[in-house]
Amino acid sequence: MGFRRSDARERVGTPADWLVVGLGNPGDEYAKTRHNVGADTIEVLAARHGGRLRKQTKERAFTDEVRIGSARVALAIPMTYMNESGMAVSPLMRRFGVDPAHLIVVHDELDLEPAALKLKIGGGLAGHNGLRSIDQHIKSKDFVRVRIGIGKPPGGKERGVDHVLKRFSKRDREAMDVTINLAADAVEAITAEGAEAAMNRYNTRDRG
Repeated sequence: MGFRRSDARERVGTPADWLVVGLGNPGDEYAKTRHNVGADTIEVLAARHGGRLRKQTKERAFTDEVRIGSARVALAIPMTYMNESGMAVSPLMRRFGVDPAHLIVVHDELDLEPAALKLKIGGGLAGHNGLRSIDQHIKSKDFVRVRIGIGKPPGGKERGVDHVLKRFSKRDREAMDVTINLAADAVEAITAEGAEAAMNRYNTRDRG
């Protein structure tokens, strides 16, 4: 099962060029935790481009459409918990008329050093529950990922849940805010130049 723009029966009018989804958990309890850096990136993009994220009950997400250069870009933060992200992403793709190649998912990544940034198209899911849910619902791994490093938990992966749900120290938060803004830059580059060109720029970036 794949998505094509012609399959988007729920879309009225011109499809979006891109759908950008930032993963996280809903509610104040989880705000600014490691698991929510994807959602934080969407908030940065909305602020930059005059967007106002509004609750969409049917799609279980906060969304808006903005212009980034000449591209029509839909921004979304699921209202589902992380491990049910696909329940929001699948109807969002239908709403905005995009296929997996035009879906960008911004998410935290245990396998990257804290505050590192890497882009990727398709491939494995690295045990990420949000990505796994998206794959299960849209039946494709061929979407673009903007991966924000949060580092491995002290004590091994069995401590992963505690790690991802904790907030950053003040110093780490400052470094992460820089990376979140860089992730927003990377999304803008993808929408303007395409994923391959953006990967060539950001994946070879020297972060010191």
